[in-house]
Amino acid sequence: MEILIYGTVNSIVFALIAVGFTLVYGVSRVPNFAHGSIYVLVGFFTWSLVNDLKLNYALAIFISIAISAVVGLLIYRVVLIRLRGMATSEIIASFAVSLIILEGLRMQGIAGFKGFIGPFYALPPFVEGKIQIGDVFVDYQRLIIVGTGVSVVLLLWLFTHYTKTGLSLRAIAQDERAAMMLGVHSDRTAMISLAIGSALAGLAAVTILPLGNIAAEAGYRVLIYALAVCIIGGLGSWGGAILASFVIGFAMKISTALFGALWESVVLVGTIILILLLRPSGLLGKQKEIEERV
Repeated sequence: MEILIYGTVNSIVFALIAVGFTLVYGVSRVPNFAHGSIYVLVGFFTWSLVNDLKLNYALAIFISIAISAVVGLLIYRVVLIRLRGMATSEIIASFAVSLIILEGLRMQGIAGFKGFIGPFYALPPFVEGKIQIGDVFVDYQRLIIVGTGVSVVLLLWLFTHYTKTGLSLRAIAQDERAAMMLGVHSDRTAMISLAIGSALAGLAAVTILPLGNIAAEAGYRVLIYALAVCIIGGLGSWGGAILASFVIGFAMKISTALFGALWESVVLVGTIILILLLRPSGLLGKQKEIEERV
């Protein structure tokens, strides 16, 4: 029961972390390596608004997520729009932005590594307390994570299938040239996708960070998790990202239960290697299916 419950929670955590990254790449083919830094930045903004400006927690969360959307929009409009189509340059530029943000936060004292003596940054849980499911105790914050993850996936599906903006995102993702011929503006759509993806990273931050503390190192870890989910699920595949989140979430939970927490990283890397050997395009990816058939 513990593996089932906490494996599901872990899977939803991975899905929340990766869905924004997957959305951006799926629409614009831009690998946003600033994804993890935006995650940490939103946590810091929320903490600052609550503790320094004494704002209401819900209002602070709303403002921080809105700021993350603006940051994502600016990253594309100022930096990535000039490098569109040059994958290596996009990775280097977005990772450079990530380094600037994370090292700037580190200068504020958000280190988080063992032995650091300084201020402790942490967000309070939305609701205090625990509930017993069978013989397993689960705190309410983890249940909120599950509810948030399911809601995000459902709302994204509705958004991309029943709104004009969402349909334009799907059109660009499926065939950019054909969409442009029908009047869809490619750069504007990419900018919107980066803003939404950054806001989703912010939402993941304010939902997940109450389980721990805010640390600059979390930005690198979140980026690695997002990349792992996207590689295993298939780059640009939203369904693949959800499936990969459950594969990784349960694999890491089972390995922790059987062998200890030290094996989590080994299982993560091993899963990536195994999937790439068996299916290079990922579980539901389409990029290399022609080469695989040959």
